[in-house]
Amino acid sequence: MRTNFLTLFSLLVASCSQQTNQIDLSGEWQFTTDSTQWNSKIQLPGSMTSNGFGEEITLNTPWVGGIADSSYFKSEKYARYREPNNIKVPFWLQPEKYYKGVAWYKKEVNIPADWNQQDIILYLERCHWETRLWVDNKEVGMQNALGAPHQYDLTGILTPGKHVLTMRIDNRVKEIDLGENSHSISDHTQGNWNGVVGDMYLQVRPQVNIASMAVYPNVATKSIRVKANLKNRKHAVAQTVLTLKSDGKSIRKKVVLQPGENEIEMLFSLGDEIRLWDEFDPYLYQLEASLEDKEEATVDVRLESFGMRDFKVIDKRITINGRPVFLRGTLDCAAFPKTGYPPTDKAAWEKIFTACRNHGLNHIRFHSWCPPEAAFCVADEMGMYLEVECSSWANQSTTIGDGRALDDFILKESEAIVKAFGNHPSFCMMMYGNEPAGVGSSKYLEWFTALWKERDDRRIYCTSAGWPNLPVSDFLSDASPRIQGWGQGLNSIINAQAPRTDYDWSQYIERFNQPMVSHEIGQWCVYPNFKEMSKYDGVMHPKNFEIFQESLKENGMEALADSFLLASGKLQALCYKADIEAALRTKDFGGFQLLGLYDFPGQGTALVGVLDAFWEEKGYISPEAYSRFCNYTVPLARLPKLVYTNAEVLKATAEVAHYGSAPLKNVTAGWALSDVEGNKIQSGQWQLDEIAIGNNQPLGELKVSLEGITTPQRLILEVSVNDRKNDWNIWVYPIDRQQNLDFSQILMTDCLDEATLNALNEGASVLLSLKQGTLAKELGGDIQIGFSSIFWNTAWTNRQAPHTLGILCNPSHPALDEFPTEYYSDYQWWDAMSHSGAIEFSKISPQIRPVVRVIDDWFTNRPLALVFEVKIGKGKLLVSGIDFWQDMNSRPEARQLLHSLRKYMVSPEFCPVVEVDKEQILKLF
Repeated sequence: MRTNFLTLFSLLVASCSQQTNQIDLSGEWQFTTDSTQWNSKIQLPGSMTSNGFGEEITLNTPWVGGIADSSYFKSEKYARYREPNNIKVPFWLQPEKYYKGVAWYKKEVNIPADWNQQDIILYLERCHWETRLWVDNKEVGMQNALGAPHQYDLTGILTPGKHVLTMRIDNRVKEIDLGENSHSISDHTQGNWNGVVGDMYLQVRPQVNIASMAVYPNVATKSIRVKANLKNRKHAVAQTVLTLKSDGKSIRKKVVLQPGENEIEMLFSLGDEIRLWDEFDPYLYQLEASLEDKEEATVDVRLESFGMRDFKVIDKRITINGRPVFLRGTLDCAAFPKTGYPPTDKAAWEKIFTACRNHGLNHIRFHSWCPPEAAFCVADEMGMYLEVECSSWANQSTTIGDGRALDDFILKESEAIVKAFGNHPSFCMMMYGNEPAGVGSSKYLEWFTALWKERDDRRIYCTSAGWPNLPVSDFLSDASPRIQGWGQGLNSIINAQAPRTDYDWSQYIERFNQPMVSHEIGQWCVYPNFKEMSKYDGVMHPKNFEIFQESLKENGMEALADSFLLASGKLQALCYKADIEAALRTKDFGGFQLLGLYDFPGQGTALVGVLDAFWEEKGYISPEAYSRFCNYTVPLARLPKLVYTNAEVLKATAEVAHYGSAPLKNVTAGWALSDVEGNKIQSGQWQLDEIAIGNNQPLGELKVSLEGITTPQRLILEVSVNDRKNDWNIWVYPIDRQQNLDFSQILMTDCLDEATLNALNEGASVLLSLKQGTLAKELGGDIQIGFSSIFWNTAWTNRQAPHTLGILCNPSHPALDEFPTEYYSDYQWWDAMSHSGAIEFSKISPQIRPVVRVIDDWFTNRPLALVFEVKIGKGKLLVSGIDFWQDMNSRPEARQLLHSLRKYMVSPEFCPVVEVDKEQILKLF
C-alpha cells in the first residue's frame, strides 16, 4: 500500500444533499445561435428567454402546441392583436422572446492537478432538451432526457489544466415527437425554452466508486435490499470493502471489483423496530454507503435517503403500508409564469405542496412530465404521493406503439427517471404519459407496464392517464367517474339532473378488477382575475388576459370584473365540491385527480383553479372552506334533493369517508339543521364506538319535518365527525304564499303582440316570460346556458356547453325579496338556469341594469341578463329569460321566484327608469 491514510470522497447525491468535490459551472457562459460568431454572454442556470435572448413574437412564431380555435388568425375581433406591434395570443401565456432551434454555450474550466486519473462527471440538471457536448472541439456525445439530468462521463478527457466545454442545446421537436401538447415541451404551459435551469457542475470521485445505488425497502422483513453499481476505473482487479450504515447499524462486505461496472446486492436489516413513511408520518431514513479501496487509499461515500413504505394494491384497493389510501390529487401541468421553466429549488416546491396540503390533498399527478429532484425531496419530507409520467402525451401530432422513435424514447426516459428518482418514497406511481393514440398503443403500453411491474415493485403502475383500461395495470385512470365529461355539455349530471347528493360511481367501477382513480375531474372555470396580471413580472406575460380585459371594457362592464370573478368563483367551488364528494361517496374508490387546484394558462386559457397560476388564492374560497369537503376525514350526506317545500320532510343518510392514520375510536358524530343566522331548527347525535378506515361508513339517518318553515329560506345542514365538519345548503319554499297579494293587475305573457304593446303604452305592468328556445339568435338565443360553470374553456372544446359562468345579482334587490339568494349561483338557481335563455340586453339598450345578470364567457364578454326591466310608453315591463310556463307544478323554485317577481311588480318599488320603444324590445323574438 502506497500510503497509510485514506482520501475521502463524499458523494452526497440523495435527497437534496449538498455536493462536494465539485467545480461549479453556474455563472457566465459565452453564448450564440451562430457558432461562427461568439459575441454574447449568458447566465446559467437559466434559459435564453430569462436572459433576454430570442426573437420577437410574430404571427409566424413556430409555437409547440395545438391550436383548437383558429379564429385568432382570421376573426375581425382579433385583427388588432395581429398587428406587428401589438401581437397578443389568446391561447397561452406569452413569453417576452421566443426561440426554437440550436443554441451554443461555451465555458472555460480549469481542472486541478489532484483530479488527474480520477472519475469525472459533468452534471446538467433540467436541460431543454437535446444536448451535445464538445471538450476542446472534440465531440463527447449527445443526451436527450427530459425528466432526468444529463450526465457526461469525462474521465480521461478532462486532464489537469484548462479546457473549453461547448454545449449545443436544441429545443426543436425532430424525429422524437412526444406530442405537441406534452407539458414537457409545450408552449401551453412552461413554454418551449432553451437552456439549462438546474445544478451545473463537474464532479470528481476516486477511480473506484459507487456510481449509483437503488434502495428497495421491505416493510415485512424490516430490511432494505441495496443494489449498488460499483465502478472500477483501474485496469486491474480492485480489493474493496463496501459498508452500509443507517439508524445506528452497519454491515460490511468485502467486494472484489473487476475493471468496469460491477452490480452488487446487499441485504440490510433495520432491526426489530422500524418507522414507516406515509402522509401522516413522512419519516426518512439516511443510508450511508462507503466503498474503500485500500490499495489506492480512497473511500467513496454516497448518501441516500429512503422511506420504509409499501405502496400496493390489495383486494382492489390502493394501500400504503397495508392501510387503504384515498388519493386526493391535483395535476401539475408545468406552468411557471415567473421563469417559464420548472424550479429546481426546494422553496418553490414547498409553496406548491403546502398549498395542496392546505386544501386537503395528498397526491399530485405530473401530467406528461417529470419534476426535478427538489420536488421529490419536498414530497418526501411532506408525505405527498407523486404520480410521474414519462414526458409524453402521444396524441394530436403523434402516436405511440406504432414503431415511431417515440417508442424507444419512452423506455429510455422511464429508465432515466427511475434511476435518478427511484429511491424517493414519494415516487409512488408511474405511467408512460397521457391519453395515448395509435393503433398499436394498447399493445405497447401493456408491454411497457408489465416490464416495469417486473423490474421495480417500489411503486404501482398504470398504462396511461385517461385510457386504456387494461388488465395489466395495477390501477386504472378513467375519465368516466365525474359529474361532467368531455362532450356531455348540458346532458351531464350537474346540468341535466336536479340538485342532489346521493349519486356515486359504484355501478361503473364494478365492471373492473382494479381500483380506479378518476381522471382530470372538475375542469370548472372561473372568470379571469385581472388584478392577477400585476404578478406577471417574469418572462411570461398574460397577453391573453389583456385581450379579455379590453373586450370587457369595450362592452361597458369593466367595473364588474371583480364581481364576475367572485360570483363565478363561488359557482366553481360548488361544482368542485359536487365532484369531490361524489368520489368520496363511491365505495372502495381509488381517488381523484383534479384538473386542477391551480389555473391551467394554456389550451385557450383554462382558468380551472381555485388558485391562480402562482398557487395563490383568488379570494372566493379559503383553504379551510375547501378542506371541509376535501380531506382525509370528510362527513357526507346523501340527499335525494336540495330544494323542498314546507309540505315535505327532509330525509338524509349521513356517512363518512375516513382515510386517516388509524381508525377513529369513541366517535362523537352529529348533525344540525340551522337557518342562516345560526339558529338551530333541529339536531341530533350518533354515538359510534369506532370508524374504520375506508368510506361508505354509515353514521345514521336524519328526518326533519319542514312544516314549521313559513317563509322562504336557505337552511344549512351540517354533519360532524369529531372536529371534522361538512355542510350543504337546503332551500325551503312555503306552499301557501301571501294570499292578500293581488296579481290581477299584472299581465303575464310569453310574447309581445299588438294588444300587449297597446296595454303597455297605456300604462300596464307586463311580465314577459320567454318560453325556452324562443329568444332570437341575435339577442342570445344561440347561447347554451346551463347551471354549471364553463367546462375547460370554449375555445379548446369547440364551444362545448354551457357558455356561461352563472349569475350575478344584488341579493337585496326588492325583486328577490321572496327568493333568498346570495350574489352568485347556488343550487336554487339550477331550475332557472335550466329553463332559460341569456338575453343580450345591450342590443335593446346599453343603459339597462339587469335584476339578474348572466356572466358570459370571457372570450365574448356579452352583457347578458336573466331578468331586467324597462319602460315602454306609460307602461312597465319586466322581462324574464326564465321560462315560467312549462311544468311549473314540479318546479318549486320557479314558482317561488315567479312569486317574488310578481310581488315586486305590484309594489311601489317597481319603477323602471330606462325607456325603450317597441321596435327595440321586439328584437327579442
